Amino acid sequence: MDYNLEKFQAGLENLNIVLSERQIEQFLTYYEFLVETNKVMNLTAITDFDEVIEKHFLDSLSLYQIYDLSKESSVLDLGTGAGFPGIPLKIAFPEMKLVLADSLNKRIKFLQEVIEKLGLEKVEAVHARAEELARNKQYREQFDLCVSRAVANLSSLSEYCIPFVKVDGKFISYKSGEIEEEVNQAKKAISILGGKIIDVYKFDLYEQKRSFVVIEKKKKTPGAYPRKAGMPTKQPLV
Repeated sequence: MDYNLEKFQAGLENLNIVLSERQIEQFLTYYEFLVETNKVMNLTAITDFDEVIEKHFLDSLSLYQIYDLSKESSVLDLGTGAGFPGIPLKIAFPEMKLVLADSLNKRIKFLQEVIEKLGLEKVEAVHARAEELARNKQYREQFDLCVSRAVANLSSLSEYCIPFVKVDGKFISYKSGEIEEEVNQAKKAISILGGKIIDVYKFDLYEQKRSFVVIEKKKKTPGAYPRKAGMPTKQPLV
């Protein structure tokens, strides 16, 4: 099928990302498989090609504005859902070592098929709740970077994500534009978990106001966190 790639190419240019023909093909294969699977499984409400390019692919890749993904690093995408932002980041920056984690097994099965179809290497899709995975030595404090586009308040997300990050590593949360109040409310929780907000980067992506909250891990996360299943969401640290 022929796609109009103008929007994608312009967006990539804007982000200073250069993709090979093979990488573009991988994105198109991913798009087709996403839309096909979405007919039988609820993966995304967005299926129009241009909208997926803008709201999933370019939004995921916009991280490159503030984090150099071209160097080899270990990345965890927590609550990855249909693979955002992890899969687009992995296609564009194949050197990274990526773990995709989600609590829904059928999503993980979908992602395992995506990995196979796209021929991606150094990537693992794990079915687990964050609270349990963070107790596993293989994953706790093992990552240079944890990213999440999951919809949760920053305090809860920080409790889920910061335990996975190495000291001096970063947790970067994808957020919408209006974030000040949420950031202020999360500061104490982030400090308890061993992190510190070092930047809130705001940008426009077409008609959308977006931001990244960049948290650096300053010290080890106390062993009590994350608390048991559901607690970080029901009773966020304040």
